[in-house]
Amino acid sequence: MIHAYHVVMPMYGFWLPNDPRGSWSDFVRKWELVRFGKSTKTTMRRDLIDLSSDEIAARDAAKASLRYPTVSLTGLQALSIAKGFGRHCAKNNYTLWACAILPEHTHLVIARHTFKVEQMVNLLKGSATRRIIEDARHPMQAYASKDKRPPQMWASNLWKVYLDSENAIEEAIGYVLDNPVKEGKPRQSWSFVTPFAGIPKSSWTTYH
Repeated sequence: MIHAYHVVMPMYGFWLPNDPRGSWSDFVRKWELVRFGKSTKTTMRRDLIDLSSDEIAARDAAKASLRYPTVSLTGLQALSIAKGFGRHCAKNNYTLWACAILPEHTHLVIARHTFKVEQMVNLLKGSATRRIIEDARHPMQAYASKDKRPPQMWASNLWKVYLDSENAIEEAIGYVLDNPVKEGKPRQSWSFVTPFAGIPKSSWTTYH
């Protein structure tokens, strides 16, 4: 039985569908990336240090071909995103057991809800985007259209793992909490994150 999801939400340009490290995508959607090869969907992704110089050059060229510069969040932008998450979690009774907002991607451990995980993620993205616009911190604001709407700062795809046991949830939480540390940053603590207290013994629980 699925009790939660470990979700990764990349920022624009972070992990391309034909990244030589492997990707989450079944196909390449953007025309400017087609010439850099087919999608590289896999569950076993390589680290940057494992790539050859030719692969690194091809990856850099693909990123340079994007319509907009890749997004890398500042601390203040991450704070706006967190406030957007918190507002949406309170409004819709989401239970988040872990959250790490990093410059190029965000990790969440989300408890099962009446909504599908893809819908939950899209709504969280929307709330975060509205908040970062309210705070005048949108990373793509310089490229806003005539109606003052900036391009999407999130990548269109997401990565998810279904968590079906307390052990799987605890491991995912630990991974998410350690992720900032791996990048030389302090652990993150957010008011909208609920400490994990185990799985209820009832046969079916929706955490809201």
